[in-house]
Amino acid sequence: MDTAPLLDVQNVRQAFPRAGGAELLVLEGVNLTLREGEIVGLLGRSGSGKSTLLRLISGLAQPSAGNITYLGKPVDGPAEGIAMVFQSFALFPWLTVLENVQLGLEALGLPTKEIRARALAAIDLIGLDGYESAYPRELSGGMRQRVGFARALVVHPNILLMDEPMSALDVLTAENLRTDFIDLWSEGQLPIKGVILVTHNIEEAVLMCDRILIFSTNPGRVVTEIKVNLPQPRDRNDPDFGALVDRIYVEMTAKRVERMTRHERFAGTGIGTVLPRISINLISGLAEAVFAAPYNGKADLPDLTADLQLEIDELFPVAETLQMLRLAEVEGGDIRLTDLGKRFANADLEERKRLFARLLQTYVPLAAHIRRVLDERASHAAPKSRFLDELEDHMSAEAAEQTLRAVVSWARYGELFAYDDETSMLSLENPA
Repeated sequence: MDTAPLLDVQNVRQAFPRAGGAELLVLEGVNLTLREGEIVGLLGRSGSGKSTLLRLISGLAQPSAGNITYLGKPVDGPAEGIAMVFQSFALFPWLTVLENVQLGLEALGLPTKEIRARALAAIDLIGLDGYESAYPRELSGGMRQRVGFARALVVHPNILLMDEPMSALDVLTAENLRTDFIDLWSEGQLPIKGVILVTHNIEEAVLMCDRILIFSTNPGRVVTEIKVNLPQPRDRNDPDFGALVDRIYVEMTAKRVERMTRHERFAGTGIGTVLPRISINLISGLAEAVFAAPYNGKADLPDLTADLQLEIDELFPVAETLQMLRLAEVEGGDIRLTDLGKRFANADLEERKRLFARLLQTYVPLAAHIRRVLDERASHAAPKSRFLDELEDHMSAEAAEQTLRAVVSWARYGELFAYDDETSMLSLENPA
């Protein structure tokens, strides 16, 4: 018979107001349960609302709709028994390690002797015994994050929320901390009953989690749930481990291709797509990497991610930009250069620039729109604000700025139009 969940998230929606009475929808229809003894991973791209969901679960914010219950009771404010570890360490630099860890217990009003004993035990548990009197500035990034873990664990929470806790660390430090955490969890040494881990690292999710929820973006929805039935400790070289990683890549790329077939990429008037701020060096570099040996035009995304030492938040936007420009196709966990992509990867600088300009005008509606406006004006110039105002009918001001800067950067490379940052004017340097 199933026990009641530690946490139950039902049909949660979160939206924020925008100018003009519109709203920015961040989460929609999100369902999630966490049971005792589970680590549940939330995997998805930046902007999929994963961190927002953690804030709602912790009670730091309230959802626009839906229900969140913890131990059977509604979460309507900061919940006792739910602790969080952040990406940015969030330590007080003027406090020692011991003082940072003691803070949570002092807020509970416990006796001084008990506070000190529990804090020292937590510091010892996460491997920082001997550093009690050190200040954060004296510690490496990995050590500072261990202090963050100790501060969260010292209050003996039922649920630990982890918001990309390894992403600010170098690869070796992250692996060491990840392994230590799983060892302590598997041995029952951690004073917690369940964990929710936000990550955009696919291998980290498979290494640590019992279940993985894959989120879509704009808005964030749970599109797939994957159970990880591999015993701990897990081995990256295990064929079953590799098969799960491949499956997740397939799931994530398949969902995005599905959305493209429904024309969601070019919604509204055709300029309403939020574009990633991807440099031409990354676009060209990825095309060249896939074109070269050993891939020779087609690469498995997990292999490519490992070889280039990238995470999905770094690789996917570049791969999708190549796809948008019809230089590549991304599907089934693979990226394959089209004939145009192979020509682009193998071209000299001048031919590559000409080809890029043509593809930009053909497949990026905003670029074609700006070029057309500049062509039609007698001055062949227009203020940046003229296009930002249009974009903000479809997206947030921040996204509009990012999108316009992306197109300006790409247009400069293709010599499609120019931009003067001092005057905030776009223009044709050599109008036809």
